[in-house]
Amino acid sequence: MTYTIKRTFAILFLAIFGSVLLYNCEPDPDSLGEQLFLNGAAEGKETSYDLIAYNINNNDSIRSDAAKLGVAVVGAFKEGQFGMQRGSYFTQLRLSTYDPDFGANAAVDSVVLVIKPTYASDTVKTSTDENYVHPDGSVAAKKVVNTYPVNKYGKAKINGAVPQFTVKVNEVTEFLKASTDIAYSNTNYAVGQEIGSKVFNGNVSSVAITKDSDNSSIFTSPVGFRIPLSASFFKTKIIDFKGKPELKDVSNFIRHFKGLKVSVLEDDGYLFQFSPNDMELIMYYKYDKTENGTTTRPQTTYTFALGAGNAHIGHYEYDRAGAAFQSYVAGNTTTGDLKLFAQGMGGPSIGIKFKKEEIDKLKELYQNEKAAIISAKIRIYTDPDNWNNKYAKPSNFIFVQKDKDSNGKETTNFTTDLLSLAGSVNFAMFRSYDLDKNPAYYDFTVTKSVKDIVEGGTDYTHKYFKIDLGSFLTTTTGALAGYQYTSRNFARDRAVFVGSDPNNAKKIQLKITYGKK
Repeated sequence: MTYTIKRTFAILFLAIFGSVLLYNCEPDPDSLGEQLFLNGAAEGKETSYDLIAYNINNNDSIRSDAAKLGVAVVGAFKEGQFGMQRGSYFTQLRLSTYDPDFGANAAVDSVVLVIKPTYASDTVKTSTDENYVHPDGSVAAKKVVNTYPVNKYGKAKINGAVPQFTVKVNEVTEFLKASTDIAYSNTNYAVGQEIGSKVFNGNVSSVAITKDSDNSSIFTSPVGFRIPLSASFFKTKIIDFKGKPELKDVSNFIRHFKGLKVSVLEDDGYLFQFSPNDMELIMYYKYDKTENGTTTRPQTTYTFALGAGNAHIGHYEYDRAGAAFQSYVAGNTTTGDLKLFAQGMGGPSIGIKFKKEEIDKLKELYQNEKAAIISAKIRIYTDPDNWNNKYAKPSNFIFVQKDKDSNGKETTNFTTDLLSLAGSVNFAMFRSYDLDKNPAYYDFTVTKSVKDIVEGGTDYTHKYFKIDLGSFLTTTTGALAGYQYTSRNFARDRAVFVGSDPNNAKKIQLKITYGKK
């Protein structure tokens, strides 16, 4: 690839330093090295250099407590490269009011747990029943149901059929501690009896029921998946404890009713996501109400609090037996791995180091031929053979640099390029190409890092880059929250990439564009 320096600098002259992370798909060089050629024309030439790229085994574990769990992931999915991955979810719950009075002779009619998976709001199927009869009072009504497909990562069909899950809800019998406590995804908390289940067909619905007589609303529910729970369990666990210490304060209650686990029975299909803070738990019950000497039993509701303040924990299971990743678990940090595996939710990461002999070539080019680096990028391809499937190619990455001090202590930070150049006109941490093709490929910007090594003599022997699937999280102002705040804890993506394979034209490489006067 060849660029004229005049064209390059026409684009880059306005580049400024800043703090906003940009992403685009235009393959232009960045502004480093520009000042060396402002007084004369030259050409930029691109050359390739080998890298040491290897797999990092994260032991299938990651922090998944409330502080890290932006969304919950439930479901299961398996394929030959990574094996089986299954997500479950633990949550505490609280009373909406403490020491509640449910009235005389209270009896539970029904209990519903509502989870609200993310869904395709632009794809809706509406069904209307004009002859619906509402069972509470046999009221003539109209029922309108809007159904949407949830956002899935995994298989659309298995053996020609759309995958279905048996979603189970169990009582948690082990104390989940506080919402601020650290928890890891490979910890499986003890559960007791199953208190509800429902078959999930991959769709969510909203329901609206109105009276025929005056069109007034009888019942409405927002878009979600409603799981019926045991009425007798809640009668015994909640109603029968009216007036007792277990229902009088938070501390007692979260030890009396320790929480719920949401899981699936099956081990293959897809993964779906929902917001922990949007869950609802509603208990419908009747009680004796006496007015003017007449006793009635009106139905009312009690809503439990499942949102912020509760412990929320993602639990992820893996079965790697027979998976291709099993051959690469150790990670070859000396010469690199032929295949690279990256997976969210505690799966493997990718490490990348510069090769001494390749850096020496660049230093010699700089010192002997006065060649200055205009841009440097790490190019990585998805494996065209081992990742040739219909799963969406990754579109978000976490790219950080790791440094070890003389005592072997490792620190993590944003890359030098991100810290120095984010916000400049032409800067992007990475660029994606051909996401709808096989293979896709990605360029990660390392220009300043390489320039500092080649032209500035910075020591690189204890440094490496790390790639994860997911994205950096931002604050309410749009600024990056910090290198440690990412969506990797709940990112469902995975992909196999070509690594340091000397016999593969798509091997991972360092692409350098340099210019000479």
